[in-house]
Amino acid sequence: MKYSLFALLAVILLSFSAHAKVFRNAYIAFEMPETWKCNLEQTEWVCRSEQTKESKEAIIILTAKEVGPTDTFALYESHLNSPISVNLRGGGTTESKIVYKAKSVQINDQTWVDSLHLGSEVPNYFTRYLATIKDKIAILVTFSAHKQYYTKYSQDFFKAVMSLRVIASKNLLAKPDLGPIRPGSETLGAPISSAMPADMIQGDGTESKGSNKAMLLGGALLLAALGAIIFLRARKKRK
Repeated sequence: MKYSLFALLAVILLSFSAHAKVFRNAYIAFEMPETWKCNLEQTEWVCRSEQTKESKEAIIILTAKEVGPTDTFALYESHLNSPISVNLRGGGTTESKIVYKAKSVQINDQTWVDSLHLGSEVPNYFTRYLATIKDKIAILVTFSAHKQYYTKYSQDFFKAVMSLRVIASKNLLAKPDLGPIRPGSETLGAPISSAMPADMIQGDGTESKGSNKAMLLGGALLLAALGAIIFLRARKKRK
């Protein structure tokens, strides 16, 4: 069992080092799969696969704004620790399910608020929220994938999260051509739902209860393996 676990970890680590490229804009950099591309849509960067089918399964959205009165880590946690209201296409509203509550995490020496919801942006899609503040810039990165395909993108999302680096210069606000940076009077993340492409809302994809159980089991095993990687790396550093 010990050898099979280490073999699994080795496969995961090797997969992290292949088929990835670095996206970089005026305020953030991270690694994403080679087949993905990021496009600027008004004030949001929308990243998704260039393969037609896969482009509907998962998406990464980045946005930034000048720090305003609503931008504190405490307020981010409070917001993400409550269900998010979503407007339905057929009318009415529903609320997201909190998969795990907001927590503070350190990624490459930067503090982020991290939370995961189901159905907060688009029905049947998991969305992981990572929000941070550095100097006078507030940044939100969201990772969304349909629940039927979430485990398919778990490794790519994990690698992207672990590679997040805030690269905004202190004088970024004085250079609007490097943006776009939204004004401080707005709320961080307010337009993320509208930035979700319409084709992701179509064809929600139905799956059997058996496939749901398999997905959850696979996700649990993957998260356990990733947790082991982090633990082993941390223990190695302490030695």
